[in-house]
Amino acid sequence: MSADLGASTDRTTAPRATDPQPGRASVPAPRGPAPTAVLAAPAAVAHASDRGARIVSVAIALAWHVAIGLPAVLGARADFAAPAVVLGGWLLVAVAGVVAGMRLLRGAQLPPWPLAGLLLAVDAAVFAAVGERQLFAAANWVWSTLGWFFLLAMWGRRVTGLVALLTTHALIALVAVLGHGHEPADLARYAMYVYGTFSLPVAVFVGGVTIVGLARERAASAAAMHAMAAERDAAEQGLRERRNRLALVGAAAGRVLGELADGQADPDDPEVQRRCVLAAARLRRLIAESDDVPDPLLHELRAAADLAERNGLPIDLVTIGNPPPLPVEIRRRLADPLTGILADARGWARLTVVSGRDEVVVSLVTPDRDGPEATGPPPGEHDDGPVRHLYERDGDIRWAQTRWRR
Repeated sequence: MSADLGASTDRTTAPRATDPQPGRASVPAPRGPAPTAVLAAPAAVAHASDRGARIVSVAIALAWHVAIGLPAVLGARADFAAPAVVLGGWLLVAVAGVVAGMRLLRGAQLPPWPLAGLLLAVDAAVFAAVGERQLFAAANWVWSTLGWFFLLAMWGRRVTGLVALLTTHALIALVAVLGHGHEPADLARYAMYVYGTFSLPVAVFVGGVTIVGLARERAASAAAMHAMAAERDAAEQGLRERRNRLALVGAAAGRVLGELADGQADPDDPEVQRRCVLAAARLRRLIAESDDVPDPLLHELRAAADLAERNGLPIDLVTIGNPPPLPVEIRRRLADPLTGILADARGWARLTVVSGRDEVVVSLVTPDRDGPEATGPPPGEHDDGPVRHLYERDGDIRWAQTRWRR
């Protein structure tokens, strides 16, 4: 009776010479996002956020240097102790800022400490060259501008480096204030300038790092949620497909059992026996394909070979290599045609599986025989989507092969 019950899959899961291709109406289960895609999404969002912060920082540094610093320098150049040093320092920092900004916007790494050393040298030279009258004036552009270029030099590194540069900048300014003679009001103004120098660049630096980190975390959470949703949808669709196939199996089994009960099918008829053996093999493979095993294809083929041996057919199963991970639909198209021929085999059979990283070939050799009961597909080569079928008969043996290539 198990063979009769298994016959229910005869028209639904594997091809015969006169049967329609089974599995064509089924929809393969969708695949969830690849792991690399799930990991790449947070990185892409973080890169976009970081690029936006870089653009803002470069724009602030250059705009402040040109729009605020340059007019003040040109307007007070006659009051400087050494105008050439102040103007030359402004020009040198502008060139360094343009080069650093271009490299940052391209995502290239900057040499931080050589650039920082250049900026600190210009800082000391300008403080010495502006003179006492312009020490706290807008013409002393290093007060308000140089901190933004420190920010560009330290971008992508720890905030401690930026704090160290700003601290050195503050010490240079303090030496200049004390060197020019000072009053209590000068120290108060110095403290206000140092506060402004520290607060804005550090706030932008820390804010940019924080925004990038939050963007990466939220993108990772969203990607994980989408991956889970895709996996859940794939599992639900696979379950629906499996239930549909099992429903078809049940309907076909009911017809076969009805024919046997009504006397319309003869249990001694070779064709009825063939249908029962074939259906039992396919039903066993349908059950085996959901097992959690290292090599699902070999597991399914062994299930078909085991059933053939239980029905008295000596069979050799030879495996060479390890099959790569294959979708259920590919495994069905590799195994089902050979399962149908195996159910029709007499005498003996040899099933060979040769696997590589990009190719899987399954071959079946059985004795050939004549007669109306000797069914099978027509000789030749046939395509079934990504799987190619090859059938040959020479009167002595029958040879069938299914081949998948990536």
